[in-house]
Amino acid sequence: MEIDILKNKPFFIAELYENLRSVIDPELGLNIVDLGLIYNIEALEPTKEINVTMTLSTKGCPAGDFIINCIWERLKNRYSDWQIDVQLVWEPEWTVDNISELGKTQLGLN
Repeated sequence: MEIDILKNKPFFIAELYENLRSVIDPELGLNIVDLGLIYNIEALEPTKEINVTMTLSTKGCPAGDFIINCIWERLKNRYSDWQIDVQLVWEPEWTVDNISELGKTQLGLN
């Protein structure tokens, strides 16, 4: 299915976020979107690039490579003709405040 993201960009970005909800942090058992690890997703139509800016809960997170690979695989499987780039950043620093209300409920923090 061909997607005209210039006409439907907000929906396309929302679809990208929804696809990443299937990536689960193996240590916490919560998806990376509700965990607040995804800072930004950008789709550049002329070059067919999807750029994901994300962080991890800690710099020493043992699941970091696994999570990054899962992001890349999920998006590449769905959008095979797009270039996928996942950028790991440490600023702003991740805190528990990044977790969505749904995520906090699932983790028993509410």
